[in-house]
Amino acid sequence: MLQGHQTWVFESKPVILSSAAVGGPFEAKGPLGNDFDLLHEDLWMGQESYEKAQKVLLEEAATRTIEKAALDKEDVQFVFAGDLLNQITSTSFACRTLGIPYFGLFGACSTSMEGLALSAFVVNGNGANYVLTGACSHNAAIEKQFRYPTEYGSQKPPTSQWTVTAAGTAILTKEGEGPVVTSATIGKIVDMGLSDPFNMGGAMAPAAVDTIEAHFRDRNIDPDYYDLIATGDLGKIGLPIAREMLRKDGLPLSEEHFQDCGLMIYRDDQPVMAGASGAGCSAAVTYGHLLNRMKKGEVKRMLIVATGALLSPMSYQQKETIPCIAHAVSIEAGRAV
Repeated sequence: MLQGHQTWVFESKPVILSSAAVGGPFEAKGPLGNDFDLLHEDLWMGQESYEKAQKVLLEEAATRTIEKAALDKEDVQFVFAGDLLNQITSTSFACRTLGIPYFGLFGACSTSMEGLALSAFVVNGNGANYVLTGACSHNAAIEKQFRYPTEYGSQKPPTSQWTVTAAGTAILTKEGEGPVVTSATIGKIVDMGLSDPFNMGGAMAPAAVDTIEAHFRDRNIDPDYYDLIATGDLGKIGLPIAREMLRKDGLPLSEEHFQDCGLMIYRDDQPVMAGASGAGCSAAVTYGHLLNRMKKGEVKRMLIVATGALLSPMSYQQKETIPCIAHAVSIEAGRAV
């Protein structure tokens, strides 16, 4: 199953049996609004704190995914999921509600594909019949932890990105109808010495490039094998940097071929500075919009490269640089949907 140095190729091609995306009011106004299963009208979502609202996002996405798979919670063996709050609190509390054996993950915004890769690994190795995976983020909760509360009204530079209020989840199994997971390339830490927490795209771009190049090297395939390569979330700053780095390394990718989840979820006239970010961004875009495109036949093979900036308030206060990572998972329309 291991191919090359850091890529798993899944012989059984685990099936994405179902998926769901849940978003907030700002996401409802974006171009992908119709790809969400549920959209909330306010950020509180009936809760007394934004952190509890983030928990609701993951609970609802997971519940919808299980229902769409025609399963009960008791049918699912494991959950691989995470978020951006300290000690992934929202995810742990959501999984308390779900009552499913749980692996908590922290890969920052790379968590969505970290979870998908591990879920596919377990299913491919006959470690489970059904595995649930996903990630979530909430703008007001995450901005409060990593920057300032939104009520503070601090001015942000144009390099900063808008944390998505969303969750995306999927259920993997060994047999059934649906898109299949064919491989996963696990990234390594790349730190180019950047320390600006308001420029995540620039910090994460080299990690995305490192993983993309490792994927094609390990699998011995050309970039045109995929109809779409989508990062998440490099935004307006990081995507051009990654595209230029790949071009210099002999992997030129067109703007149509190489896109970014952080640039898909909002309209150009929405005030999101350099684009979107957050653990829920690539999760919601992949498990909502991109899988819908695959089901419509618009995309047959795609490589999702979720990127994560592994900083914390503590590391920033101690003037550390930003270690980054990217995990790539290939999804193909391998079975009837």
